Amino acid sequence: MSKSRHNETDAIIPGMRVEVRNNDVNKALRRLKKKLAEDGIFQDLRNKEFFESKGTKRRKAKEAAIRRYKKQRTKENDNW
Repeated sequence: MSKSRHNETDAIIPGMRVEVRNNDVNKALRRLKKKLAEDGIFQDLRNKEFFESKGTKRRKAKEAAIRRYKKQRTKENDNW
């Protein structure tokens, strides 16, 4: 017998875990969704849903930067 044999229970799988308390699955599901959203997994899935070329990604990033800049400028102008 080999010493490197592992039980299925010995394997530690890294990942997200949510505990269900008092058989309240809805609350646990909400907590899981919140954790997934905080990690950015939903946004990542949306981005990977369709293929996007490098040029398209660059263009979208540039447009988003311009929008952020314009928004920041309008906020600064409102404060004056």
